Amino acid sequence: MDSLLPPLLPLAVTALVSFAAGLARGFSGFGSAMIFIPVAGAALGPQMAAVLLLLVDNIAALPMIRPAWKLAARREVAVLVAGTVIGTPIGMQLLLHADPHALRWVISVTVFLLLGLLISGWRYRGAPSRPVAFAVGATSGLFSGAVQLGGPPVIAYWMGISAPAAQLRANIVLFFAFSSLVVTAVFLLGGLITLKAIVTGLVLLPIYTVAVRLGMRLFGLASEATFRRLCYALIALSAVLGLPLWDSLRQ
Repeated sequence: MDSLLPPLLPLAVTALVSFAAGLARGFSGFGSAMIFIPVAGAALGPQMAAVLLLLVDNIAALPMIRPAWKLAARREVAVLVAGTVIGTPIGMQLLLHADPHALRWVISVTVFLLLGLLISGWRYRGAPSRPVAFAVGATSGLFSGAVQLGGPPVIAYWMGISAPAAQLRANIVLFFAFSSLVVTAVFLLGGLITLKAIVTGLVLLPIYTVAVRLGMRLFGLASEATFRRLCYALIALSAVLGLPLWDSLRQ
């Protein structure tokens, strides 16, 4: 069984960052990948990090789906999910064949750029349309397949459309629920979901699940602006820690 788990220190680091990622996911509906992937990628490698987040998030986020289904704009979500079917396989090929060291640099730089996009307040201001939504979904799928960072393109698109905050959050939750199924199918076909990933995911699942539930309780109780600033700080810290400068962590 020991051979099916990573070394203790990388596993402990991944467990800690999974709790922080779960808090962000439960509260806002997004942000978990930008917190989890850079640090877990440094500790366990980009492929393992992407698969672990996919596995634990699919299960832990299940309680969020039912209320989201009632509030979400389901037709809009469906168009974006259709786009991920095109983009995700392309992204997975990058994950499979790109140099892991280079990919981790790309991950951290991408996280910084996406974080800057979110902080800047830039949002898509055009009129909603199916072609635009499909293109956004395909871009999200590309990012999800490569580095599990499919959220920011969708968030930037939806935040520019006038809608209640509760519906925007529901859209995001429902999109991730269905797009994750696409990513899971693609990863299975690509042979990325291994027994070691499953066993490690089972170790992380209780930690991530508790954090998601706690984040859900904080939604509507804590100051959203304060929590969002905290998320931004955690995302920036994770991008720094995820740089290949810290490779001694895995030794």
